[in-house]
Amino acid sequence: MSSANNPQQNGTNAEKKTMRAVVWEGKPYEIAVRDIPLPKIKQPEDAIVRMTTAAICGTDLHTYHGIFGSTNPPWQMGHEGIGIVVEVGEATERIKVGDRVLVPARPDLGSFSVNKALEEQALLYGEGSEFGGLGGSQAEYLRVPFADDSLLGLPNDCSSDLDWLFLSDIFITAWTGLDYARFQAGDSVAIFGAGPVGLLCAYSAILRGASKVYSIDHIRERLDKAGSVGAIPIDFTSKDGTASQQILHREPLGVERTVDCIGQECLNHRLKPQQNYVIQEAIKMTKYNGGIGLLGVYGAQGKSAGRPRGDLMNRELSISIPDLWFKSLSMGSGSVGTYLYEVMPTAYELVKSGRAQLDWIVTSQIGIEDAPQAYERFDKKKEIKVVIRFYWKRGQTSKAVADVGVVGQGIGERRPRRFPIPDNGRNGGSDQKRRDEDAKGNEDPEEGK
Repeated sequence: MSSANNPQQNGTNAEKKTMRAVVWEGKPYEIAVRDIPLPKIKQPEDAIVRMTTAAICGTDLHTYHGIFGSTNPPWQMGHEGIGIVVEVGEATERIKVGDRVLVPARPDLGSFSVNKALEEQALLYGEGSEFGGLGGSQAEYLRVPFADDSLLGLPNDCSSDLDWLFLSDIFITAWTGLDYARFQAGDSVAIFGAGPVGLLCAYSAILRGASKVYSIDHIRERLDKAGSVGAIPIDFTSKDGTASQQILHREPLGVERTVDCIGQECLNHRLKPQQNYVIQEAIKMTKYNGGIGLLGVYGAQGKSAGRPRGDLMNRELSISIPDLWFKSLSMGSGSVGTYLYEVMPTAYELVKSGRAQLDWIVTSQIGIEDAPQAYERFDKKKEIKVVIRFYWKRGQTSKAVADVGVVGQGIGERRPRRFPIPDNGRNGGSDQKRRDEDAKGNEDPEEGK
């Protein structure tokens, strides 16, 4: 008998029929938490992962705004996560029940093709049927296809999920943005956006030996966070001029590399929507023979039930091709896709060795029922990175789960930060205060009864 047919052996609850999940229902600026059916093994290569930690990504906000995703809602949200394997199909070999695993944002198809269709390139958890219909990580359980190729085993120790979580998407995405711009050690870099991806792009540039890193945003807390890791903050709404004017004042020839970590929902220096603004600014500030990486989402898909405000995004943007051409600029762009798996070995070793420490971008840890409020706060720039933690009661888990140190790793968990972020009195200790508040309000109400 395959393990897929023996849920009790695999540590799952055979009586449980539904799970809680964050769901997009097609209503802009609204997100819901619903009971939905538990995922099941569909193919012998599948695995079911019980999530321990997930996160809200900037891409999720494009869906929240009603401009990105599949045509027909509803669908589960989320594409960043860590969990424990609780069930496997009979053809899985490497992944076993009880393994602690990272779930990358998109699965590996388990095969190679030089002729991939667009649909295969666009696979992504948490974006509905047109992105593979894969379910989402902001849920108690997730089905993972081609589990042996699509899951990354994590150390069976007591390291926090926060040490590893951002290898599922944003750290590797940020790293790849520099590759799109053809970054080399010693280059100067300007990065648009000091949200989670932009901050990790700045951090990655510093790790990779950038001579200078400029972080461009207008939210003071985010600029301070960028400054705390060694980037030079640039407020593009400042009286000192636009971002390009400020950069060129400091670097008269421009910077070698520019990375757009914002995308099509960008604002101009008057804080008005202008879809081509960041690209135009990037062309102005990038040095001759330099490179530009477009990492932010530019997926203008049109209006539908799943994208009720999709018609706000233009498919045709005006940029200065003569300036691009005369300056001999290169430009790389696109979703990260298979780069997740190409960069993963490097990223994994950086985290394992302690060289890269990524939990400093987290500003709140919540339970799944608080997801609607967390989306609203994140959208209003009151958060930088929100993590969803899932309750694991000891009576509900297998010995294999207990062995990997996840039981009791509760919501709002606090631990010494191995990568301290200097406060310098500018934020009033906001990071630690927010973590303290999380810890007070998010203990499992059933624990200890």
